[in-house]
Amino acid sequence: MSSPKRAVLLVNLGSPDSTDVPDVKKYLREFLGDERVIDLRPRWAAKFLVNCIIAPTRAPKSAEAYKEVWKPEGSPLIITSMSVQKKLVAALGPDLPVFLAMRYGTPSIASVLQAIAAAGIEELLLIPQYPHYAMSSWETVVVKVYEEAKLHAPATRIDCVQPFYEDADYIEALHEVSRPHLDQAPYDHVLFSYHGIPERHLRKADSSKGHCMITPNCCDTCSAAHATCYKAQCVKTTQAFVRRAGIPDGKWSISFQSRIAGEPWLSPYTDHEFQRLPKEGKKRLVVFTPAFVADCLETLEEIEGEGKEDFLQAGGEHFHHVPCLNDSSAYIEFLRARARRWAEGEKPTATQRAAAAATFARKQA
Repeated sequence: MSSPKRAVLLVNLGSPDSTDVPDVKKYLREFLGDERVIDLRPRWAAKFLVNCIIAPTRAPKSAEAYKEVWKPEGSPLIITSMSVQKKLVAALGPDLPVFLAMRYGTPSIASVLQAIAAAGIEELLLIPQYPHYAMSSWETVVVKVYEEAKLHAPATRIDCVQPFYEDADYIEALHEVSRPHLDQAPYDHVLFSYHGIPERHLRKADSSKGHCMITPNCCDTCSAAHATCYKAQCVKTTQAFVRRAGIPDGKWSISFQSRIAGEPWLSPYTDHEFQRLPKEGKKRLVVFTPAFVADCLETLEEIEGEGKEDFLQAGGEHFHHVPCLNDSSAYIEFLRARARRWAEGEKPTATQRAAAAATFARKQA
């Protein structure tokens, strides 16, 4: 009996097709129109807010921000993701092809699944390009892929890589990429800046409905809720990396960026930290952005651009942003090893199955 035809699918966030305001507005409407990003009820109110207020008013400013980071070939996130795909194809060989899709924009998940079905792929490994669980990132990718697969690739069985926030090989990849940057010059402080989410999303994802932001020191108190707790997973990534890199106690902290006004988001806020740290004498700063595997608008413009300017204006003297994993050999090897273990029959752990069950229980609710 011949082996089933297998493939790998990488899915990242996506980008506008260009920096033109109409393209940015279209992208924002798709992105912010996702009910796992802005989950306001009733849905007609959310659609009105996104389509008639947020996207039209935000698009011109966002277009200018994208222009700051756009490359001649296009979006940095898309360019890097395509390079990751190409390098992973070379690493895995012809028996395990690699497809690439974006949750928003192009190439769409639906179009890529159509190509997967046309290629006769029977088993597919989905690798969301998010190390941590959040319903507005990892979960929306997974649910969208399964929904579109029912329509476009119903004969393809899909397995999914669970959030790999404290996987030893992932931490080692982070360390390998960051080590030259940490060794460049002495630093006063290391800031780990993660993408923010509303506190409400944290409570919504709590399977126990009684742990997150309720139990004292909830991120450090063992709980099944951590399988779907974004903040706890960010803490675990940071702690594991700090141990591996040997960063001394008292010389590192965690913050959250990219918040939207209107309700409490995870704190402390990164922009506030850029103001606070120099006042405490921490004037040589190294910044990590581990929520992203590829540098994008949130790392290049928000951190390297505005963040650096804010820190220096507040009295800082040296600001260094460590690049994301991008298409580094360390990250390609991490993905290659994951894909090969799956192709050789590796099964998900009990924790991974629990996280998947919680994801789809919420989808059906």
